[in-house]
Amino acid sequence: MRKKHDWMRETYQKSLEKMPERPVAHRTLSGIAPEPLYTPEDIGVLDPEYEEKRGYPGEYPYTRGVYGSMYRSKLWTMRMFAGFGTAEQTNERFKKLLKAGQTGLSVAFDLPTLMGYDSDHPLSKGEVGKCGVAVSSLADMEVLFEGIDLEAVTTSMTINSPANAIWAMYLAVAKKRGHDWKKLGGTIQNDILKEFIAQKEFIFPPEPSVKLVIDTFEWGPKNVPKWNFISVSGYHIREAGSTAVQELAWTLADGFEYVEAALKRGLDVDEFAPRISFFFDVHNDFFEEIAKFRAARRIWAKEMRHRYGAKNPQSWMLRTHAQTAGVSLTAQQPLNNIARVAIQALAAVLGGTNSLHTDAYDEALALPTEESATIALRTQQIIAYETGVTHTIDPLAGSYYVEWLTDEMERQAMAIIEEIRRMGGVVRAIEEGYFLRELAEASYRYQQEVERKERIIVGVNAFTDEIPLKVPIQLVDPEVEKVQAERLARVRRERDPKRVEEALEGLRRAAVEGQNTMPHFVDCALAYCTLGEMMDVLREVYGVYQEPAYV
Repeated sequence: MRKKHDWMRETYQKSLEKMPERPVAHRTLSGIAPEPLYTPEDIGVLDPEYEEKRGYPGEYPYTRGVYGSMYRSKLWTMRMFAGFGTAEQTNERFKKLLKAGQTGLSVAFDLPTLMGYDSDHPLSKGEVGKCGVAVSSLADMEVLFEGIDLEAVTTSMTINSPANAIWAMYLAVAKKRGHDWKKLGGTIQNDILKEFIAQKEFIFPPEPSVKLVIDTFEWGPKNVPKWNFISVSGYHIREAGSTAVQELAWTLADGFEYVEAALKRGLDVDEFAPRISFFFDVHNDFFEEIAKFRAARRIWAKEMRHRYGAKNPQSWMLRTHAQTAGVSLTAQQPLNNIARVAIQALAAVLGGTNSLHTDAYDEALALPTEESATIALRTQQIIAYETGVTHTIDPLAGSYYVEWLTDEMERQAMAIIEEIRRMGGVVRAIEEGYFLRELAEASYRYQQEVERKERIIVGVNAFTDEIPLKVPIQLVDPEVEKVQAERLARVRRERDPKRVEEALEGLRRAAVEGQNTMPHFVDCALAYCTLGEMMDVLREVYGVYQEPAYV
């Protein structure tokens, strides 16, 4: 068995050369100085499966973390999800969060944007700016990031069906400012398969939808090499009612489906795989969530290396963002949510997440207020700087329960992944209604357990004495629709009509001929084509998907 001092010399020290240890006291409050890592040899135990199943941080199979020095050198990115109303309002919130110590931006878009409609479309009425920021053209995106250095901050954008268009607008802002695309860092969610499985914010049928995703796989590494062009998202699967094991299995199955689609196009796995990222929910079952992250890294590493033939170690690494479970927040006794979020966030950190959003306690009632969003951010900061959990890497490794649960989640998840493969893959499983049936069953089972009080939800089915509390509610001003309509009218009035026509025709031609659409989306963004205009072109070419009724 390889010795720990070999790992310290070969991996840990090399990691420190790239990023030194943080200049903080890596000591307990009693003055004890933990080592960066502990293994079976530290307690004189022989574990013949150690290297195969657990290994070392920064090394295959990455069970203990994807980077050699993990939080000893760099904390996870604290990326609070924000977006509401107009671009001006969200820009103001971004700046306040950055001032409060947030280290990355994460953009929430409103429903019309998520569905590819302009803010002045009849179907947008009443929804503009409600669940996120309204973005209908490059003009909105310019305001959204006004005064923010795009090369100095990483930006995550939760957008799926219109992901190519929204990413193009962001890149157009950078181009107009003279930024180097090769220096930009961030993520577009761009995970359309989980939309068909869980969130249902799809526009086009599955096949052309996946084609648009693979366009970003092909175009992204050559043009924006530091950008993660997909965040394969289990979060929405879990929020729709899945179990943790289902979330783990279905998310990885989606990831493998994208890999196979990219390979069918003839792409080199080691060119695109290093920029695939993930996004998981963090629910209330503390140890199950920790085990889920560890099992996810191991499954991805094994499959990418042995099934898909990836040779670059970066292709084996599952890098992930995490978000505390919105579905676990209760409208009853909402201050209890602060404790829930803290426990979930701690689980994500102990599980080795690379990025984290913490929910605000009032999100079961309305959009987060500035105060509640700051408390959510402070929760991460307390975990990072006051708890001592960052002193040593993967501190729960070796726990009998955590290691057994990691192995068991891997076993169950792989059984589900193989079942989906036997069905013909994720798209075929979607068409057969497999995910819908499984989600319905899992959701129903959980709700029955809550109603029978087999699962206690504090303040909901037990300990329900009401605590008098007046929670401030943040509502979106209806004037947002007027502001957006006026900006759209100005854009249409001032842009070059000929350039708009040519850009949209280029996008149409690329879609019809099966070409990569990304260069044309960028042309459209720079021409100030609206989001709705771009999506309407593709609606005409690809059609609009209507989910069948399943029995």
